Amino acid sequence: MNDRTLAVTAWESLFRAQVEIMRGLAADWPSNEISFNEYDVLFNLSRCPDRRIRLRELNKHVLLTQPSVSRLVDRLVSRGYLEKIGDPNDGRGAIVGLTEAGYALFRRVAVSHMATISNRIGSALSEEEFTELVRLCDRLRAGTG
Repeated sequence: MNDRTLAVTAWESLFRAQVEIMRGLAADWPSNEISFNEYDVLFNLSRCPDRRIRLRELNKHVLLTQPSVSRLVDRLVSRGYLEKIGDPNDGRGAIVGLTEAGYALFRRVAVSHMATISNRIGSALSEEEFTELVRLCDRLRAGTG
């Protein structure tokens, strides 16, 4: 097998595993309060300093297109889970922040979601294999930027 064929085979395997796992997680989604995509936004904000980020930067971290993220953020703002303010350093930009209510919701859903993840894939690999998977995925992400 040449390098090109191996890279394509590895990609297809990784992609199909991800799709299968995501379908299972979606089927077992633990919240009626927020969707998986809304959770993704709250998750990413929870990892930011001061739980705030420029909207343009948030777009780079979530699995949605820019217009979809903007609409989703506006819905979360209207429900009190996020706040959105103008960027003082760039009048064209906006900063999005996680409110206390949004952070509390994120934490409640995260506990159940983590249990679902563990139930779905926790026994599929050994601890060493999961560690290696993290290392390899991090290398793939770094190598494609």
